[in-house]
Amino acid sequence: MPLSRRSLALGLVAGAATPALAQAPAGWPDRPLRLILPYTPGGGTDAVARALGARLHQALGQPVVVENRPGAGGNLATELVAQARPDGTTLLMGNQGPITVNPTLFGRNLKVNPQTALDPVAMVAETPLVLVAGPATQASSLAALIEELRAKKGQMAYASPGNGAAGHLAMALLLQQAGVEATHVPFRGAAPGLTDVAAGHIPAMISTLPSVAGLVSGGALRALAVTSDKRIESLPGVPSVAETLPGYRVTAWYGILLPAGTPEPIRARLEDAILASLSTPELVASLGREGAVPYPMRGEEFGRFIAAETARWAPVIRAAGITAD
Repeated sequence: MPLSRRSLALGLVAGAATPALAQAPAGWPDRPLRLILPYTPGGGTDAVARALGARLHQALGQPVVVENRPGAGGNLATELVAQARPDGTTLLMGNQGPITVNPTLFGRNLKVNPQTALDPVAMVAETPLVLVAGPATQASSLAALIEELRAKKGQMAYASPGNGAAGHLAMALLLQQAGVEATHVPFRGAAPGLTDVAAGHIPAMISTLPSVAGLVSGGALRALAVTSDKRIESLPGVPSVAETLPGYRVTAWYGILLPAGTPEPIRARLEDAILASLSTPELVASLGREGAVPYPMRGEEFGRFIAAETARWAPVIRAAGITAD
């Protein structure tokens, strides 16, 4: 995130818990909150949700129960929250795929439009992705990999955690900006894809930092680039994609949404609690263990971000010919 945006965001956190914005109905919440996730337990989204839930428990005085509801590319979780009572007790941990990619990927088959069925509360965090290569290619830099892809004219393959996943879209955008082609090989999750890259069956993959860290440090994979616009502290020697392809930036992000029509005082109370939590050392440390950093953004700005990201990814998806499974 550029310095000016980050400075603004941190300023929002500093002023988050003001009494004027936190006047939810007396006694709210009076029962545990449900935080719905569109993925299985154990991944980055799950870890971020549980870390945030623990902080919200302290801030709101009620437990936050994390529920994993995978299926249909994240659409099942979106539908569940959209159809819940708009009383502020059913939350969605939204991210790139279900919220900004699926409207284009599923088109008319999408039962719920996230931009009309959900109210943005706050952005929580973002994490850069990492482009890694294995023994199936000798490329030691992004520039070298691009030249190899160009020479092989679409005959090289790359793995992804799944069709339409963040790693798939990140690579599709990279290929489009570089003007080269490659064959997409989707897997059911990051681990099996990375296993095939490390074994030399597939040359490269883009995945999250926690999923590749052990393989990179152990020498099984080479980190060629990070997808943030700047280098990251945990991989200081690894350049950003933008150093080779100016303007490139992709991160996985996490934000909280509610059913549309939730009373504004309740939405504002949650917004304040989330943003205040992002300034606590405990949550910052928990996010850091997942390769994520706080990305605080109030609901109104988060809504604009969602609209912009939806518009941004639509032409990438169409140009790459990506379709729903």
